[in-house]
Amino acid sequence: MLILQRKAGESVLIGEDIEVSILSVEAGRVRLAIQAPKSVPILRSELRTAAETNREAADEEVPPLSLLDVFLEGDGGQRME
Repeated sequence: MLILQRKAGESVLIGEDIEVSILSVEAGRVRLAIQAPKSVPILRSELRTAAETNREAADEEVPPLSLLDVFLEGDGGQRME
């Protein structure tokens, strides 16, 4: 894993086709712009986790609330009951 520090307006190149630019850093949040070929899938990690959990649920019986927890983990884990 490569760890870099960048400021707003700076970017990182990945290979020849992918550029990740830092748009802003405010209140502990970073806004990124990703320029890549349409053939390159770009997913937030929590969506990949949710898709994997969904596939597992299709293969076996999983309680619906445990699937909901996957989505809420990225929201601080707050579930309304």
